Amino acid sequence: MDREAWVMRAVEALRFATFKDIQRYLDEEGEPFSKKELEDTLKALVAKGLLEEKEGAYRLARKGSGAEALRKLFGD
Repeated sequence: MDREAWVMRAVEALRFATFKDIQRYLDEEGEPFSKKELEDTLKALVAKGLLEEKEGAYRLARKGSGAEALRKLFGD
């Protein structure tokens, strides 16, 4: 598994996590990342839109809204 997959797995398991929470989870899973590696990976995942970051906490990015899906479906 690559770095991004490990970080996504950690955030999925923790739901809402700080940098230290993610780092601790990865250490416990036997996948210790350097601070720089983890920072770079988190930034990349936020840039791709897979994670959201607010005030130092990370969570999975929200999927599109139901209203948006209906608008696309019916073309309103």
